[in-house]
Amino acid sequence: MTLQPPTGASPHWRFTDPATGDGLTLVPERGGLVTGWRCGGREILYFDAERFADPARSVRGGIPVLFPICGNLPGDVLELPQGQFPLSQHGFARDLPWSIAPLAEAAGVRLRLEDGPLSRPHFPFSFALELDLRLEPAALAITARISNRGAGGSPPLPFSLGLHPYIAVADPARARIEGLPDACFNHLTMAPAVTAELLQRLGDGVDVLCHGQGPVRLVDPVGAVAVTLHTTAPMDLVVVWSEPPRPMVCLEPWTGPRGALRSGERRLDVEPGEQLELFCCYTVERL
Repeated sequence: MTLQPPTGASPHWRFTDPATGDGLTLVPERGGLVTGWRCGGREILYFDAERFADPARSVRGGIPVLFPICGNLPGDVLELPQGQFPLSQHGFARDLPWSIAPLAEAAGVRLRLEDGPLSRPHFPFSFALELDLRLEPAALAITARISNRGAGGSPPLPFSLGLHPYIAVADPARARIEGLPDACFNHLTMAPAVTAELLQRLGDGVDVLCHGQGPVRLVDPVGAVAVTLHTTAPMDLVVVWSEPPRPMVCLEPWTGPRGALRSGERRLDVEPGEQLELFCCYTVERL
């Protein structure tokens, strides 16, 4: 197993499992971003390299990390007993530099983000966030650990965590999603909706939040592949997002809905000196 740093003009780190040929490409300096996942000789992720080349623009592709919020807060302000703090949509983790290292006992890598001068103006907590990305047979297993490194007597660390994988599909209009409940929440109208009706519009663009009830399968009949998201509570909310004409559908595990750190709905808290571990997994099958 090899982890190769960037070479030449490319910013990408590369991890390859020589036993299978599967691999990851990553740019930890740009938000701990996974830019590619090769599985069974096939690239699973969509990635807009031209947009990525402009640091002033938000990323479209790979697996952005959403922390310490998913979605946005009213007025882009985090209100805490310590005061008010500016916090933009999806938080700051996807914008800050992470460290990277190979996993010691598995085929994969560990990404790590710690608090510092760039995070504290937005989130006044001492924390560490680690993502372990493990290549398994026809799968990518992801373990997240959030640590509150504050001293005794410090307040609990409130957060939501989400992943935003862009799954490549040949034609979003012909893709389908299986395994979601009948009812959902439409982020475009901010109102409850019928899941099946919205999923028929993948080719037009959707932004759907559902409470997971088991594995959620994205089927790409044109590309002859299916990718399944396996969730584990509390990281078991599922967001489906498409942005035509991009040939992708995002299949995202979240811990909490938009505004959770203000409303308290499904907000997670880590006590000082404690750690919380979260898990999800993506599996791939040829059709």
